[in-house]
Amino acid sequence: MTETDERRAQRLSKMERLRELGIDPFPPRACLTHTAAQALAAHVPDAEQQPTVTVAGRLVSVRVMGKSTFAHLRDSSGAIQIYLQRDVLGESSYDVFRQQVDLGDFCQCTGELFVTRTGEITVRVTAWTFLGKALRPLPEKWHGLRDTETRYRQRYLDLLANDEVRDVFVKRTRIISAVRRFLDGRGCLEVETPTLQPIYGGANARPFTTYHNELERTLYLRIADELYLKRLIIGGLDRVYEIAHNFRNEGVSTRHNPEFTACEVYEAYADYHDMMALVEQMYSQVATEVLGTAVITYQGQTIDLTPPWRRITMRDAIFEAAGIDIETHREFDGLVAAARERGVDLATQPTWGKAVEKLFDQFVEPNLVQPTFIVDYPIDISPLAKKKPDAPHLVERFEFFIAGLECGNAFTELNDPLDQRARFEQQAQAAAKGEDETQPLDEDFILALEHGMPPTGGLGFGIDRMVMLLTDQVSIREVILFPQLRD
Repeated sequence: MTETDERRAQRLSKMERLRELGIDPFPPRACLTHTAAQALAAHVPDAEQQPTVTVAGRLVSVRVMGKSTFAHLRDSSGAIQIYLQRDVLGESSYDVFRQQVDLGDFCQCTGELFVTRTGEITVRVTAWTFLGKALRPLPEKWHGLRDTETRYRQRYLDLLANDEVRDVFVKRTRIISAVRRFLDGRGCLEVETPTLQPIYGGANARPFTTYHNELERTLYLRIADELYLKRLIIGGLDRVYEIAHNFRNEGVSTRHNPEFTACEVYEAYADYHDMMALVEQMYSQVATEVLGTAVITYQGQTIDLTPPWRRITMRDAIFEAAGIDIETHREFDGLVAAARERGVDLATQPTWGKAVEKLFDQFVEPNLVQPTFIVDYPIDISPLAKKKPDAPHLVERFEFFIAGLECGNAFTELNDPLDQRARFEQQAQAAAKGEDETQPLDEDFILALEHGMPPTGGLGFGIDRMVMLLTDQVSIREVILFPQLRD
């Protein structure tokens, strides 16, 4: 028998002993009056009589001193010390606590608050109730859980053992709430669109495929909600947003999880300049609301989220970093030759736009530390964005980068149904040549566009990456409660 098995057997024995004593090891309810934090706040300094409270939580420390015991109960608000005395509780009740209760068990305690000689607010227990037996011990005697594999696979232990992990996920919730408040304050309407879609679209990504037995049809988990949100703009809902889970059948890394959370925003009568203003205002406001400042530290780098952010064209950014002017090399072969002189092979790229994108990824993106908008992308890698009137080989699109992370993507949305059909057809041709990240022709979306869509600005950004940035986490797995892992 392993040590773990032996300790579990001991706890099972104690559970049975509780039953023999007429105590339910798993009672159906508790009757507390205060959380740990509320009980601590209820103490009145220098008052002759202190409040009586009933608190409940997981037992996380015990210090036995003969006929008295100090211990701590922890709930989601924090921990509070409890003080049990044999003379107060009676020999039977006190001995049950001493002999049958383990670290990790749940208890409820009632008593008056007092302050110990060391200055700690404590509950002087006059009655206690058993609330739940833990059949396995807490990780590493409560001193922390550091094995990364165990932390991700058994997140409940990670949350129990590591205060900083709980803090990350509390901040995540606050960040999402702050995003909602910001968008609601702009008059945006939060909506819900289908997760199961008959045609996937809105991004260049591989989908997860499923089958609906009753409808006898193949469906896809959404890779983005863009095309449905644009249908709502067409339908007269001028400002909409959705915070939703997307699914992409792609690689797993420190920056990618197959299931992730994104927010998409669409505003009629706006363009990509308006979306830039929205992004910088939102990031600054959310950071200030959650962290108390718009100047943050990420992996040792000080980053100022205060507007305005830097704006630079993709052309100028590549020229500054690599010395290659993509407008001088508008032909694919010329760009390949120029890149070869810099030691970069672009010959494997299928199009000029893809080659430009690879140059950007290699020379520019890793060095974009301060918040930066990269604007005006090649049309062949942007099938849903509107052409620049003075440069039709480019589109009115931007991505924004912070600390080397690509954090979001936005367009002046393409609202010409004939142009959109042509773009979809070009995507179909690329797919026929073997490209696996293309967008299929969506006839229903084209039909919607033919009913008329106003000039529109659209934005999509990753909630997970926003949380990574604002909680100083280098891996996306640190901000997703249950990340996908290999077997």
